[in-house]
Amino acid sequence: MGAKTFLVAGGTSGLGLAVARLLVEEHQVAVLGDVPDEIAAVTDELGCAGIVCDVSSWQQVRDAFAEVVDRYATVDGVAACASVWAGGGLGDLSPQHIRRAVEVNALGTTYLLKAALHHLHRQGFGNVVYVGAMAVTKARPGIPVYRATKSYGSSLVESLAEAQHSNRIKVMELHPGPMPTRLQERVGDEFLDEIYAGADQVAVEVVRLLQLAPDDLYVSGARVLRADGRW
Repeated sequence: MGAKTFLVAGGTSGLGLAVARLLVEEHQVAVLGDVPDEIAAVTDELGCAGIVCDVSSWQQVRDAFAEVVDRYATVDGVAACASVWAGGGLGDLSPQHIRRAVEVNALGTTYLLKAALHHLHRQGFGNVVYVGAMAVTKARPGIPVYRATKSYGSSLVESLAEAQHSNRIKVMELHPGPMPTRLQERVGDEFLDEIYAGADQVAVEVVRLLQLAPDDLYVSGARVLRADGRW
């Protein structure tokens, strides 16, 4: 099939890093993250490209995509894995924490999809995979802000998927269950949920979707569950 180019937003830890690790074996990968030291560590480990980018800034997202296209000419797939955890009741969260969750999970997702689709439409092909959360499928106490922001992303992706009208540009989403990654640790919370699947397991499915060919059937509206029905 030949090497392709993939951009992984939120690729310095957790699921995003697992996706980048799988892709870099055969493809060109550019990882986006908002912490310079973490970008440096990942690029040293994987030998991939790395760009410091706060996805809540349209200018930084736009410039990051332009840099990748300038370097590799095309973008075959984009994994939107960047996310901020917001656990706790609404009254327990600081206004600053709420704002950051909305900035990254909602605004950042919008900017990533805007930039991705701009380039995919220009070249006439490519895939976007948004990593949501099983939390959007059922209300649960303790994560109202996190669930709301991830629900925004899911709604946006589903609307954009319906608007493509072509197998050549696919907009897809995956909703994994709780994974023991650094998502909670980065905001000082402990991981308390039951583990549904590990990041390495979910990454395999993200990579499969990213690598769908333009002529492959469009993936839309499907709910794919493990045999035990957990994700």
